[in-house]
Amino acid sequence: MKIKLNPDPEIVNTIREGLKRTGGYCPCRREHTEATKCMCQEFKNQIADPGFEGFCHCMLYYKSLKN
Repeated sequence: MKIKLNPDPEIVNTIREGLKRTGGYCPCRREHTEATKCMCQEFKNQIADPGFEGFCHCMLYYKSLKN
């Protein structure tokens, strides 16, 4: 398993700007709770799922099943 940034630098820059604007909370979410603080709880749960491969909700991170 490997966690990496989205290969598209434009998406990465846009999301990082949003994270700065929101104080570290997912810019794709309306509520600001511990569950929506980057790296969000939803993606942490997906990381824990051995069968999940894909992007987090905001497309910043990608979980690959390959090393």
